[in-house]
Amino acid sequence: MERYTNLEHIQQDIQNNKITLRGLVGHYLENIEKKKHLNAFLEIYADEALVQADQIQEKLNQKSAGKLAGMVIGLKDNICYKGHSVSAASKILEGYEAIYSATVVKKLIAEDAIIIGRLNCDEFAMGASNENSAFGPVLNDADNTRVSGGSSGGSAVAVQANMCLATLGSDTGGSIRQPAAFCGVYGFKPTYGRVSRYGLLAYASSFDQIGPITNSVADIAKLLEVISGQDSYDATTSPRPVLSFKSKKETYKIAYIKEALFHPIVDVEIREMVLQTIQKLKNLGHTVDEVNFSLLDAVVPAYYVMTTAEASSNLSRYSGLLFGHRSNAAKNLDSTFRKSRSEGFGAEVKRRIMLGTFVLSAGFYDAYYSKAQKVRRKVRNETEEIVSKYDFILSPVTPTTAFKFGEKTANPIEMYMADIFTVHANISGHPAISVPVGHHSNGMPIGVQFLGKLFDENGLLNVAQML
Repeated sequence: MERYTNLEHIQQDIQNNKITLRGLVGHYLENIEKKKHLNAFLEIYADEALVQADQIQEKLNQKSAGKLAGMVIGLKDNICYKGHSVSAASKILEGYEAIYSATVVKKLIAEDAIIIGRLNCDEFAMGASNENSAFGPVLNDADNTRVSGGSSGGSAVAVQANMCLATLGSDTGGSIRQPAAFCGVYGFKPTYGRVSRYGLLAYASSFDQIGPITNSVADIAKLLEVISGQDSYDATTSPRPVLSFKSKKETYKIAYIKEALFHPIVDVEIREMVLQTIQKLKNLGHTVDEVNFSLLDAVVPAYYVMTTAEASSNLSRYSGLLFGHRSNAAKNLDSTFRKSRSEGFGAEVKRRIMLGTFVLSAGFYDAYYSKAQKVRRKVRNETEEIVSKYDFILSPVTPTTAFKFGEKTANPIEMYMADIFTVHANISGHPAISVPVGHHSNGMPIGVQFLGKLFDENGLLNVAQML
């Protein structure tokens, strides 16, 4: 069976009797088995997916199927799906089964998407390489000695390696866009509040957003149209209407951040690829100007102060008492907490919980957390000032291509700097997309990032489509 890169092509071939939906699901299941060494999937819903395929095929034959009929999709292992395991790739949630479905999952099923399995990720979405999973790292299909990116590494590799058509990931500081860039696929972080977080296992609640990873802009548009919108279960969702995406020819004013493009940590070939993209945009008739963003070197420290503070609060619920892992060595209430959490959480999660508890503690709250919140407001204001004059902000997605396993694990600060260009959109709440634009001489994919105006997801999709 040929490799499909968009839903429209699948739906046309089903309509023309070239393929069946059962055959398509079987094809993806074969690929998952063939490429299981990549460790992208933690669980596969094979029998369930085939049953769904037959049911939806019948709907297609009767022309009563939903918008996403024919889309085979995987879920990051921090999105709840009722009756299925969810663990956030952590031992602390071993044996836990979701008792309800996330809003995004309900919306996917309502439009006849087929969920084929749950995908590996960094534990509780904390990481930039997928090396922090309790179930082992995800390998990059372009080079198995290199990381997939994180935290949605399994989500990116599943699309890259043709194990399903699309996936959902979550993005707290670049966790959709960074692995998408490392794997040569599209990754989209919506505006904060555009997509419900109900049913997403929280890392940092004021940063987290669910978004799609796909092989095409058209499929991002279809998925966003389905999963976006106000939700009574999530008070942070916006009541703004969700507009259907229509590609149109427009000329845009685009800014690129000088401090980002010419930052000393940016690989020379990535910088050159961004410069080529700028020239291509100019050739297409767009205006592209250099702008300054004075807070670039403050975004990573501010991000890690705020997100670890929220994580220390959000992860306090995993106590070993009500669900998930409970230590066999526990003898009383205190030892249940201490031993269950010590055994259940991995090193990076423990590091961030401790850091978050520290920055929230008496005597340090004003020195760190309050200051980080002020930086957040300044980042938001400075970003709004730029996008009031320009339609988009262009930058690299990552300073390097996918790095080798173990290359950055000894130095957490070096690992955190992999997020320097992506955390911006999460701090400010703006939407952003990673667009694949070429390959490095080392053979690895390169992506560029566009950050757009608040709730202008369609504008971002349009400029990505032009490229």
